[in-house]
Amino acid sequence: MTAFGKFPDRTMGNLAVEATTSALSDAGLAVSDVETVFFANATAGLMTGQEMVRGQIALRETGLLGLPIVNVENACASASTAAHLAWLSVASGQTDIALAVGAEKLSHPDKNRSFTALSAAVDQERLDELRAELYGEDNDPATTGDRSFFMDVYADMAKKYMARSGATTQDFAAVAVKSHRHAALNPRAQYRNEVTVEQVLESRHVSGPLTLLMCSPIGDGAAALVFVSDDVASRLETPKVRLRASVVVSGREGPSAETAAERAAMKAYEIAGLGPEAVDVAEVHDAAAPAELIIYEELGLCGPGDGPKLLASGATTLGGRVPVNTSGGLISKGHPVGATGCAQLVELTEQLRGTVGARQVEGARVAVGENGGGYLGPDPAAVCVTVLSRD
Repeated sequence: MTAFGKFPDRTMGNLAVEATTSALSDAGLAVSDVETVFFANATAGLMTGQEMVRGQIALRETGLLGLPIVNVENACASASTAAHLAWLSVASGQTDIALAVGAEKLSHPDKNRSFTALSAAVDQERLDELRAELYGEDNDPATTGDRSFFMDVYADMAKKYMARSGATTQDFAAVAVKSHRHAALNPRAQYRNEVTVEQVLESRHVSGPLTLLMCSPIGDGAAALVFVSDDVASRLETPKVRLRASVVVSGREGPSAETAAERAAMKAYEIAGLGPEAVDVAEVHDAAAPAELIIYEELGLCGPGDGPKLLASGATTLGGRVPVNTSGGLISKGHPVGATGCAQLVELTEQLRGTVGARQVEGARVAVGENGGGYLGPDPAAVCVTVLSRD
């Protein structure tokens, strides 16, 4: 993966080329070995006007043109969905070598353009209804139009979570502190500065209980993964990681017995033949700090309402029982939305290989990634859960 950050002089294609070239080099493969490509991007149509053939344009300098290039858009879950499809193409026997690439150029001098692009990940026909549910009597576009709709969604989610779990703003701040501490060890993270609980709580108010340092930033970046068959893997010298399960689900509107993430996780564990107690390290979609606590519970890392206790125990920090977001997560590593899912799997692959230095989870053998995207209310529109293991 590339470094994540705001890169005004780089294009989506420039970022995608770097990640793709690096992934193939890491695998010990040439461009000519690749049989099919799945390219993920979420916002280029709204950010730059490149609405179609995004992969063909972004990858034209890689030598991959002429191959099947499938463009994938699934909101913030775009890249994990591309990885899912690349895995399926190999697992089904249709190809021996497939490439998944996620890239995003989300930063813009006008931040409202970025917010508008992100807001496209909700049902536009129901937007007035969703805004009314979210803002109630304060639903005045004159005062809410320049805000991040998704941070308001996360603020509402946070308040509901606080009511049922007893979580506090200090708990959310502690998530951000942990994420920044991990990111300080990650040379590709967007923010590499450590922070205190007080600094998080005193940072600029964003929405509800959320402050700026509890929220993922806008940024740019790319990440790529090479999937190969067992036969090809046996001939490669690169340390291999096995994808044990990949599950993509869509969310449901209205109340449901299980959330989308819970449904995806249960199915992924079943396919992988293991349970959450086997997980050694995880990357989760913490677009805002409260989401990490909620996802602990959805992945079965702790019981309902026990997210704050798990965090406070130290289990999810480096050195703990099941470190979460060792990369720094979306809050600190960054969240170029169309690249995030692949970037999570890059981090987990490197963790299982034992190559991440100071942020290494010793002895890690099983990893899980959770990547969500869009909003239906209350579910995300899409969730992908991936289980990896070291052979």
